[in-house]
Amino acid sequence: QVQLVESGGGLVQAGGSLRLSCAASGRTLTTYAMGWFRQAPGKERQFVAATRWSGGDTYYADYADSVKGRFTIFRDSAKNTVYLQMNSLKPEDTAVYYCAAGYCSGSGCYARQPYDYWGQGTQVTVSS
Repeated sequence: QVQLVESGGGLVQAGGSLRLSCAASGRTLTTYAMGWFRQAPGKERQFVAATRWSGGDTYYADYADSVKGRFTIFRDSAKNTVYLQMNSLKPEDTAVYYCAAGYCSGSGCYARQPYDYWGQGTQVTVSS
């Protein structure tokens, strides 16, 4: 079992930055694909970013088109934590953000189904 706890959400003005953290316990995350998803009120939960292991110390990162160039996903293996650095935030980024762990490859990581473990979510609100 993997337990995931997100933190770092909050209220920020448009153009500002936030860093979300996803701390894991129960297992190390080294070989897991880790994803960030978000869900705005009345909308489906959607893919934001993912990092997947490709062997050794190499990880690939993938991003939704809407966040490319603004968001960065990265890991700290020593802390068993995954982060989402969010810059140049826009009001349309407002949502509850969830991290997830599972096994997937390529574009398969963009879907919710491969992820077996989910955090409880953290609210991000961007004011205009």
